[in-house]
Amino acid sequence: MDDLFAQHGSGARFDWGPVGAQRLAGDVACLVVVDVLSFTTSVTVAVERGMRVFPYAWRDESAAAFAEERGARVAVGRRAATPQSPWSLSPAALRRAPVVPRLVLPSPNGSSIAAAAGGSTVVAACLRNATAVAHWLARHGYGTPDRPVAVIASGERWPDGSLRPALEDLLGAGAVLAALRTLGRGPLSPEAAAAADCHQATPDAVTAVTGSASGRELTAAGFACDVAIATEPDVCEVVPVLLGGAFTAAETSGRG
Repeated sequence: MDDLFAQHGSGARFDWGPVGAQRLAGDVACLVVVDVLSFTTSVTVAVERGMRVFPYAWRDESAAAFAEERGARVAVGRRAATPQSPWSLSPAALRRAPVVPRLVLPSPNGSSIAAAAGGSTVVAACLRNATAVAHWLARHGYGTPDRPVAVIASGERWPDGSLRPALEDLLGAGAVLAALRTLGRGPLSPEAAAAADCHQATPDAVTAVTGSASGRELTAAGFACDVAIATEPDVCEVVPVLLGGAFTAAETSGRG
């Protein structure tokens, strides 16, 4: 039965959350994680500034121990940031915070998706670097039936722990998939094609994400700057790839 959900024969595939990543990971060469508000957006901001980002699945005391073992600083919750510990999951905070060589970024969804990849290459994508990621994938031979790529929209969580599909992640994943299709990668699975179509049919992704439930939630909490950074379309050429347990810049340019 699992084989029915692997989207076999497609060069580019799409699914949701850690469970979707687990279903596809064993059959693809590369896994692209998309968590627009805000894990992968934060990863791009930090990696742009020269930091190596270690994803970590738990936001508890164990994160500090994990960071200490790696000689890293640990990011705290948005509201817990202080002058002494200014690193958080807020992209705006990460733009202001001092640059450190290593940063642990706790994120249950993003980290769980990355961990599901097993031996596959893992890339962090968002609206800021979607086209750069697609070009990197194509240049490295990903996105064909022989070397398929799975683009995973992280989504959010309902209070009961179940997955809440999030518009911003659908659009971010769709942006990567639409760019892959333009570059001649594929074929896209029906799921991936629908995600790409959704992105291409959305005339103003900035307005869509800002007005979405997740965007309004962050804005109401006082983090409108994070939404603004997350909706900067294709301003980033950095492609963060998971190497040695940390997201590191694979390259900073090179479309085409």
